[in-house]
Amino acid sequence: MDYNPSLKSKSLRKAVRMFAEAEIGPIAHDIDRDAVFPWDVVVKMKSLNFFGLQAPKTFGGAEMDSLSYAIVIEEISRVSAALGLCLTVHNSLAVYPILRYGTDEQKKRFLPDMVKGEKIGTLCMTETSVGSDAAGVETHAGQEAGAYVLNGTKIFITNGLVCGTALVFATTDYQNPRKGSVLFIVERDTPGFIVGEKEDLCGMRANPIATIFLENCHVPEKNMIGHPGDGIRLCLKTMDAGRIGLAALATGIAQAAFEASLRYAKDRKQFQKPLSSFQTIQNYLADMATDIDAGRLLLYRACEALDSGRPFAGEAAMAKLYCSAMAMRIADKAVQIHGGYGYSKEYDVERYFRDAKATEILEGTSEIQRIVISRAVLSQRA
Repeated sequence: MDYNPSLKSKSLRKAVRMFAEAEIGPIAHDIDRDAVFPWDVVVKMKSLNFFGLQAPKTFGGAEMDSLSYAIVIEEISRVSAALGLCLTVHNSLAVYPILRYGTDEQKKRFLPDMVKGEKIGTLCMTETSVGSDAAGVETHAGQEAGAYVLNGTKIFITNGLVCGTALVFATTDYQNPRKGSVLFIVERDTPGFIVGEKEDLCGMRANPIATIFLENCHVPEKNMIGHPGDGIRLCLKTMDAGRIGLAALATGIAQAAFEASLRYAKDRKQFQKPLSSFQTIQNYLADMATDIDAGRLLLYRACEALDSGRPFAGEAAMAKLYCSAMAMRIADKAVQIHGGYGYSKEYDVERYFRDAKATEILEGTSEIQRIVISRAVLSQRA
């Protein structure tokens, strides 16, 4: 892939970086330490259309291509991965499937408030006994006249504590969950939709990840996306698009860890010489820079495949697999370069290390990505 950033891409990156450094940078350390969701910054992001990055202008969105979307997520995540996670889950896992698979009536009813950021979106898939095995879903959707009644528990839901609109994955058939799989749009104020306590997690601490309880939650039949039996297919296709956002998020973390390491290596002295003068540190920095470029190119290839209308599941999984592992490698090297300071909560590289690990788990573990990639490879003709 021959990639040369356009003036448009460069200008977008500069503008988002300026916003992130000015508005999020001063509080990034504190919101992670205190596990606080910064509503005041979110309000400012609303006005910049960050909650409707790829939605059409007819719904009030920015109508960006996937490359521009990835740049925004990367630059926000470079300063706060928790806020980058909020944006990519909202845009990729909530707005995207409604836009791509919803009816015209569903789009008109739900998208305007979501695009404006008035209602933050999320996707409820993971359960206490179901993680990577989406076909084993236990949340049940019992049918009534013109409605479905949802019962179940969803855990580790990104944006869970602040979501206004959730896409909920369930099944109508316990005996054959795949055949009965369904996907619903559920609004927070629906009776029986109960938001639990925020999780106290290792990383992404400023994102309000929570448990969602569904207790006799009545959802109109018209809120179903697709038809009974479509749920697992729609969720997996949604996850394909979501992996591009996760790859961008991981790249942002890696870029932040690299820049912090570069600054520290130039400023820190050992044996009367800056760390950057030692070949071992130079090798670390060279490997980090190369790793980031390789990941970014995989990410941009996946963006191009999505926008061209070609099948992109394999490219998205490759980008997510590589970029998440790359972020972890670079964050690890960043801590090593910083030595004892890298293990201190006073330095941001410790946060980058914790946040990077989450990217290897969210939206499909690295093991799941390898399954997706192998299927894509094996389906190719010789």
